[in-house]
Amino acid sequence: MSEKNKILVEATPHFIEAQSSPDQNRYVFAYCISITNTGEVPATLLSRHWQITDANGKVQEVSGEGVIGEKPYLKPGETFRYTSGAMIETPVGVMQGKYTLRSDEGDQFKATIPKFTLSIPRILH
Repeated sequence: MSEKNKILVEATPHFIEAQSSPDQNRYVFAYCISITNTGEVPATLLSRHWQITDANGKVQEVSGEGVIGEKPYLKPGETFRYTSGAMIETPVGVMQGKYTLRSDEGDQFKATIPKFTLSIPRILH
């Protein structure tokens, strides 16, 4: 990715105890995503691809257009934030992925969503 097309992605996960049922192997997490255009050219987020892996190694692949029904347009220095969720069958898992974007100059490029941990409180130190 060139300096012209550069995106910073940060994620903050939270366990949602009220929607989880550990006795049924149902662990629900929300995650807040911050997408910042740190490049030199405006860009539109076109699609997402997530890989969600639980502690048993079960992998869920999730792909689709935009995020939360939107295709945000980010000028240099602008940030788009959203919250979404995931459900896994174990108290610990990881998420990672990529966004596909298109710059105003017509270049299509990918932005990495760094791996982050889903964990119920007091499981990992």
